[in-house]
Amino acid sequence: MQKPILLFLLAVIILPSVLSQSAADAGNKMIWFQASYRGDVVSNTSGGLETGTWYLGMANLRIAFNTEAAGLWKGGQFFINACNTHGEMPSVNYIGDFQRVSNIEAGNHTFLEELWYKQTTRLVEVTAGLQDLNIDFAYTSNGALFLNSSFGVPPTISSNIPAPVFPLTSLGASARWFLSKKSTLLTAVFDGTPTDFEDNPYNVHWDFENSGLLIFAEYQYSLGGSRPGTYKAGAFVHQHLKENTDTVSDRDQVYRNNYGLYVVADQVIWKPLVGNRSLSVFGQFGISPKSLNFNPYYAGLGFRYSGLLDMHGNDAIGLAVAYAGLRNNSYNETTMELTCKIPVMKQVFLQTDIQYVLHPAGTDQTLSNCLVAILRIAIDLSSDQFLK
Repeated sequence: MQKPILLFLLAVIILPSVLSQSAADAGNKMIWFQASYRGDVVSNTSGGLETGTWYLGMANLRIAFNTEAAGLWKGGQFFINACNTHGEMPSVNYIGDFQRVSNIEAGNHTFLEELWYKQTTRLVEVTAGLQDLNIDFAYTSNGALFLNSSFGVPPTISSNIPAPVFPLTSLGASARWFLSKKSTLLTAVFDGTPTDFEDNPYNVHWDFENSGLLIFAEYQYSLGGSRPGTYKAGAFVHQHLKENTDTVSDRDQVYRNNYGLYVVADQVIWKPLVGNRSLSVFGQFGISPKSLNFNPYYAGLGFRYSGLLDMHGNDAIGLAVAYAGLRNNSYNETTMELTCKIPVMKQVFLQTDIQYVLHPAGTDQTLSNCLVAILRIAIDLSSDQFLK
């Protein structure tokens, strides 16, 4: 195992106890931390580029600081999220699918994923710094159960533009406007071309020269009651250089605009009067111009049932389908996923997952359909002092 990985994992194990003591000394309110680990054993049983079994992992250390609890000013929050990814890249090197069967696949890197400051008032919440777009935008809470990457941010965003999402995020400013109890408007402006890992290995070197802009806007509507739901509609515009700056002068630089629309919905459709069981559904849809994008449209649909095995409702069983419509392909890629997540103890989860990939489209080869099995272990250690 590489030295950076060892040092990072050591920090994940040791630092939480130090921070917990600091939080206790500060009245159990000033500092919040979370150390987490995700490990995937991925087995491609048939089809794709190559059959076999591989391992990949991701460790995160998140620390938040509450300015009000520290006796400074009201509504302020500093946040840092350091990440280490390691192991194989099954989709890229062996399976050959476009949508990626594991949402932690990123290669071998140790880097800053988030580093921002947030200021909250009664009507607006403003955040500035290194941000992950998918924390607030185009996010589906029910889709987060599934391991395929498309159930995070739709690929019409993540594959068509250099979006600031895991693993490579970028600097930006965002605002959340509280229009009413049910309605929220989100806006954001990001660096249009994040500096890649080759020139920015730890994501602490940001080059804004000729970067362009990425602008997002999203409207959210929430339903309360016994069957809550959230509905989101968003749009983005991406501006970047059409030509290499080495071949044109600054005054002749030509920018190209790309854009897209998306909708996301989460809805509880059944919940008994007593107990923690529930059945929920989610849907995603994204569209971008076919003339500018490899993935001009995407649709995802899934169901999640909680409370079958655990009386507290901490378990989940899900079935979902992700369909990526691809330009210049004789076929499109469809992935069906069946997953089950169960708590082993309070802070440890096991998740079994089966994905069937029709027409894997991540390479220029014609590949056979894939049957992929994944076993994930998830560990989350956090303080009790979440920001209040």
